[in-house]
Amino acid sequence: MPTSSLRATGPERLHRLRIGLLGGTFDPVHVGHLALARAAALALGLDEIRFIPTGRSWQKAPTASSGAHRLAMLQQAIGDTPGWRVDTRELERPGASYTIDTLLELRAELGAEPALVLLMGGDQLRNLPSWHRYRELLDHAHIAATRRGPHRLSEFDPPLEALIAEHGREALPDAPAGSIVFFRMAPVAVSATLLRAALARDEQAAELLPAPVLDYIRRNHLYQNRGTPA
Repeated sequence: MPTSSLRATGPERLHRLRIGLLGGTFDPVHVGHLALARAAALALGLDEIRFIPTGRSWQKAPTASSGAHRLAMLQQAIGDTPGWRVDTRELERPGASYTIDTLLELRAELGAEPALVLLMGGDQLRNLPSWHRYRELLDHAHIAATRRGPHRLSEFDPPLEALIAEHGREALPDAPAGSIVFFRMAPVAVSATLLRAALARDEQAAELLPAPVLDYIRRNHLYQNRGTPA
């Protein structure tokens, strides 16, 4: 982990360390997750991306595969990619996993200076008002969501519309937290639910999964005869 909260980019300027946080069940991790991470790193100038697999999600049904398998697949997927790492705290936390708790722990460990950036798809952003203590998230991090076209505030429900009106920015500012920004990525046609169903039917999914992950799934006989859990 970097030892300083500032990174040098030239002889005269120092910029705040930017850490992207990509949470999810990763059941399994697929090419869409990796594409989002790459697009965010490029668009937002991230120094590090932490993949954070959820433990017991309070909003979703139980995962199809265990935390140990999901962790192993993530480790296979990111390999030795520079700046990418897996953060296991939510897997290790008893009870339901809440993002606000993760942010509070990270702030206690990293201090107030680094910029923490919650990365998410547009659908997750629309669901943000259902998150536990969602208004407090921006006290500790920025939010960066994928954008496929021009967003208008009228597209969002009133609570989220108000939040974006107050915190929305055109670009990620040099600040530790507090802003909502959008970044573009090429669409990736993959659904974890449909992917699990295909794997259960023993269908080929090589184009949707990193090769080491597909190999791990086959070796460990994951998702066989499990149906299509949400």
